[in-house]
Amino acid sequence: MLEIKEWAFWRAVLAEALGMIVFIFIGLSAVIGDKNNTYPDQEIKVAFAFGLSIATLAQCIGHISGAHLNPAVTLGLLSSCQISLLRAFFYIIAQLLGAVAGSAIVYGTRPETTDSLGINKLNGISPGQGFVMEFLLTLQLVLCVLAVTDKRREVSGYAPLAIGLSVGLGHLAGIRYTGCSINPARSFGPAIILGSFDNHWVYWAGPMSAGVTAALLYNYLLAPRDEPFSEKSRVLFCRGSSTENEVRDRPEPGSYLGPAGHLADRYSNLWAPSWLRCVG
Repeated sequence: MLEIKEWAFWRAVLAEALGMIVFIFIGLSAVIGDKNNTYPDQEIKVAFAFGLSIATLAQCIGHISGAHLNPAVTLGLLSSCQISLLRAFFYIIAQLLGAVAGSAIVYGTRPETTDSLGINKLNGISPGQGFVMEFLLTLQLVLCVLAVTDKRREVSGYAPLAIGLSVGLGHLAGIRYTGCSINPARSFGPAIILGSFDNHWVYWAGPMSAGVTAALLYNYLLAPRDEPFSEKSRVLFCRGSSTENEVRDRPEPGSYLGPAGHLADRYSNLWAPSWLRCVG
């Protein structure tokens, strides 16, 4: 049965959209909060806002959709054969719509004295240099996502925090140069609202190519899997795999336990293909 017919699929898509609205609202509000402050403390505030919001949202909706909240992350997981083409398509659409909605909310609630909306812009560097910056910063993020969600490791409940720190790290390094997108949807939202698309391709080409590169590096060079590609690729077309069928037939640890003290059990299965698999 196609996963699109399952309510769990649409809950996951909705979670991505709602999560993106909150993520963009928090991030852009931090960006435009003090237009006169150009000192390093502003960069630290923005980096913490984006990083902590990702870590928080991963705890909130990670068990529903995986909390990708980034087309580059979704593309990286698709390239890793962890989600289907159908799910990736709807996730990215939901992320873009959520980013536009979140940007519109910030636009409507910003002070009258503020004309900014946190659009990503190159600062003293060429588009080519901006591409390299966005590529490398996104590369470390997607590598972090793939590493902490690898079921062969015992990261447990630290995955959301690690990913949030990776997002914050990227912002600390890149704000001065590109505004640090590392997320095409984050750049797309405010650009749509204000109709400003100067060098916008940089914020798509850099992160999306980095997502694919990170997946190839991790899965075929850094930590290759024994499972043949023909088996892994079944997930792309909603056919499942033998490993997923085994997981499907047994209850997840922590699924019948109370919330207190069992976050590790829950997050040990948070990023597994069991919640990404095609149903039926």
